[in-house]
Amino acid sequence: MNPVNPLRALRQGAAARLARLVDFRIDDRMRGHVERIERHAGRLAEQERRVADLAAELDRVRGDLRWTTGEVERLIPHVAAQEARLEDLRAKIALTPPADKAELAEARSLVEEVQRQHAQVRVRLTGIARYEERLRKLEDRAGASGH
Repeated sequence: MNPVNPLRALRQGAAARLARLVDFRIDDRMRGHVERIERHAGRLAEQERRVADLAAELDRVRGDLRWTTGEVERLIPHVAAQEARLEDLRAKIALTPPADKAELAEARSLVEEVQRQHAQVRVRLTGIARYEERLRKLEDRAGASGH
C-alpha cells in the first residue's frame, strides 16, 4: 500500500478550495457582463430583423415606384392632349360667334368632360408624388439605420 502523505492531501484540498473560490469570484464578477452581452445580443437580433423588414418594404416600394413611373410616363401624353384640347375649346369659345343653346350645351359638356379628365389626371399625379415622398422617407430611414 502506498502511504498517503498528509501534507499532500492538505495541499490538494487547499488547491481545490482555492480553485473553487477563484471560479466563484470570476463567475460573480462576470455575471453582470454576461447578462449585458446577452441583452445586447437580443437587441442586435431585433435590429437585424427590423433592418431586414425595412429592406423588404423598401424593395416593395421601389417596385411600386417603378410601376408608378411607368404610369406617369404613360399618362403624360394624355395630359398634354387634354390640355391642348382644353386650350382649343377655349379659343373656339372665345372666337366663335354666338351659337344656339344646343351648340352651347354641347360645348359646355365637352369642356366639362375635359376638365373632369384633367382633374382625374391631377389626382393620379398627386398620388404618384405621395408614393415618391413615401419612398424617399423609407430610403432615409433605411440609410439612417446604417443599411
